[in-house]
Amino acid sequence: MLLSVVLSFYNEEEVLPELIRRLRAVLRPLCGEGGYELLFVDDDSTDRSSAILAAEAGAGGDVKVISMARNVGPSVCALAGIRHARGDAVVYMDSDLQDPPELIPRMVEAWSAGADVVHTVRTSRRGENLPRRLVTRLGYAVLRAVSSVEIIPEAGDFKLLSRRAADEISRTDERRPFPRGLSTWVGFPQARIPYERELRASGRSKCPFLGKRVVDYFLDTALVAFSDRPLKASLFLGFAVSAAGLLLLLAAAAGMAAGRPLPDGSALLSVVVLLGGIQLFAIGLLGLYVNAVHAEVRRRPPYVIRDRIGF
Repeated sequence: MLLSVVLSFYNEEEVLPELIRRLRAVLRPLCGEGGYELLFVDDDSTDRSSAILAAEAGAGGDVKVISMARNVGPSVCALAGIRHARGDAVVYMDSDLQDPPELIPRMVEAWSAGADVVHTVRTSRRGENLPRRLVTRLGYAVLRAVSSVEIIPEAGDFKLLSRRAADEISRTDERRPFPRGLSTWVGFPQARIPYERELRASGRSKCPFLGKRVVDYFLDTALVAFSDRPLKASLFLGFAVSAAGLLLLLAAAAGMAAGRPLPDGSALLSVVVLLGGIQLFAIGLLGLYVNAVHAEVRRRPPYVIRDRIGF
């Protein structure tokens, strides 16, 4: 067995030495020398992360590095790592040590028992405040309500893929990949492992609460990746409100014909405002889909690799 561990990161020089130590402590007894590879995908870091990994690649022989030419985001980095992984099974995870490497043996055990995709499901989030937890739950609820595939609550980007599941995901040619959806979209037998998410080992989060990257990821990638239900909902909502507005206008016309004047035009004004709001909502929602289509038809590669180390 060869096990690949894909780790995307950006500016994690403070965490990488401890991360590599813990990974080796887990994987050497599990896989033996030469039975695993640590494939780091550098999202165009500006600190000493690349130098640290280059030294580790030369010393241990188990570290490989893919460096992006520009910052492309963790999902694209994960896809690039999965495409380069050679393992019979591929684990992909973040590099901040909030997801414990010590969980990997249980993931391998579930894979050995027949699961092609092994999800880790967070039962708690240490160090996260109440507003962040509430917004996260709301986000998952929205995605589950509109998605055409199952979105597992609290199952983040810490998963194991069998070789055939990794190959199928690698074949996708999306400009904005959504691994959490793709992992269930491929089908195959799936398993779940609960765990408690830990605090960051060091440094600060690169995805601040309600920051631009988080909002863009939710709107531009997650929301439209596997669903056209918001588009259909806006269509039916617009039809229903338009019908209600037409009935109100007919009622007002009938009242005027019977000699009952409208009170200062307030009813007509409310209908216009209501219809305008629905139209703006529908146009904004359509814009999300048009933007996603625009990104796809340009056929630009989702990432450009600057260099490789250890291959």
